[in-house]
Amino acid sequence: WPEIYKGCGAVNPPHVFRPLDLSSSVFNDPIHGHVEMHPLLVRIMDTPQFQRLRHIKQLGGAYFVFPGASHNRFEHSIGVGYLAGRLVQELSERQPELLISSRDILCVQIAGLCHDLGHGPFSHMFDSMFIPKMHPKSKWKHEEASLAMFDHLVSVNSLEPVMKDHGLVLPDDLVFIKEQIARPQNTVPLRQGWPYKGRPVGKSFLYEIVANKSTGIDVDKWDYFARDCYHLGIPNNFDYHRFLKFARVCEVDGKKQICTREKEVGNLYDMFHTRNYLHRKAYQHKVGHIIETMITEAFIKAEPHILIQGSGGEMFTISRAIYDMEAYTKLTDHVFEQILYSSSSELAEARKILHNITCRNLYKNLGQTQAKKRVEVSQEQLQEWASELATCRPESDLQGVTLKPGDFVVNVSIINMDWGMKEKNPINNMRFYCKNTPTKTTRISRDQVSQMLPDQFAEQLIRVYFKERDEKTVEAAKINYVKWCLDNNFSKPCGPIQLYPRTGPNRQDIIPPTLPKHSPHTTRGISSTTNLLP
Repeated sequence: WPEIYKGCGAVNPPHVFRPLDLSSSVFNDPIHGHVEMHPLLVRIMDTPQFQRLRHIKQLGGAYFVFPGASHNRFEHSIGVGYLAGRLVQELSERQPELLISSRDILCVQIAGLCHDLGHGPFSHMFDSMFIPKMHPKSKWKHEEASLAMFDHLVSVNSLEPVMKDHGLVLPDDLVFIKEQIARPQNTVPLRQGWPYKGRPVGKSFLYEIVANKSTGIDVDKWDYFARDCYHLGIPNNFDYHRFLKFARVCEVDGKKQICTREKEVGNLYDMFHTRNYLHRKAYQHKVGHIIETMITEAFIKAEPHILIQGSGGEMFTISRAIYDMEAYTKLTDHVFEQILYSSSSELAEARKILHNITCRNLYKNLGQTQAKKRVEVSQEQLQEWASELATCRPESDLQGVTLKPGDFVVNVSIINMDWGMKEKNPINNMRFYCKNTPTKTTRISRDQVSQMLPDQFAEQLIRVYFKERDEKTVEAAKINYVKWCLDNNFSKPCGPIQLYPRTGPNRQDIIPPTLPKHSPHTTRGISSTTNLLP
């Protein structure tokens, strides 16, 4: 203990008694409290490229469902930069033999701060829904844009001399920062050699702090678990402070890996359970997803008519702005209001869709189903499914109703639920040490933890939305939807819709239920069809 605590009876003195660096800035964050930021981090924050993140909702369309989810990528990025510094400093102080330098710490903090620079309007809606529609063959993801935006930020703000003044060695440290944000392409697999150039294999653990591709346990998740739960009003069962206490670097298969105590395995399962719970309750909320689907369609219709000036005066559409960082800097959630409050006749269709969102005239969710096995779905397959849904009519269908493929949302929504590593159990890649043997590690199998843990760690949910709101048309669409699910060997839709059509032995006997208009099961005088909406 420091001399100051001797004789004072302190049981748990502060882990480290650090004086405030007078050159640093302090931010009051609702999640982490008073956060101290290095001057170079503040210099990066004070750029248009980083300030842009103030105008991109962290949870996209979920804000239309959860009134508290108004937080943005800006504050999340600050939190990740802070936590990245916390973890690497803990490791440095606990294990001086790791030879973690001040350069290493600063680079890890910068990577955490800048890891989300490439997000587009409404965050994941942009790269998982809008861009695949506009560029079906493109594999573009926001991590790719984060690298390009980081290069752009450093260049246009002349930050290289500033970085050198703070002790960074260029270009090596720039390479290291970018490798933490996104693993470089066209490199050898990790098991065949060391794919990184920024730091040697002796410091491999540094690549597990911001975005951990091995176990999925990283500071990005720690911040968004805490921050999203806080704003959503959902309990957070994972406490990163405890992980910090037990984090230790050990040698695993010739590489250094961040490990934790064996008694913490249950807490790590809780962490991934929290991730899955957030996806189910918020990130993949059916209404939030419907709204993002509608925003995507509005953006597609507005695409030819919204132009953004980029480098050299060239004009870019919304989807093409990802290829020019000067244009992309100007692309944020504000496009929603730009379309909504426009008066141009060219934007009339897009404007109507967004107006419907603000008036809560949303698409109907016909239900949710699952395939027996995971399916890979192309845009062509989604269009084919939409056509099938329009024509998949049972013999006992409602007469006088005509359904068109365009009535069904073309992108039959594929919602993937997993623990972060698709079908794999992420804990299988984690190594644990014991109190008496801190240099030796072991795996802990699922059966050693609990017999109640899941056997499968991924599932794929398929949702179909319907654009029309007419009661009779929606009723017909639901009947088609159930028959379509059965014909494709998908599970029968869950929720109220499973009571809606009764299927006979030939799966053709689909009969709508008949309930009185004022059933004792209804709370208001509305039709039974409306009451059965999932």
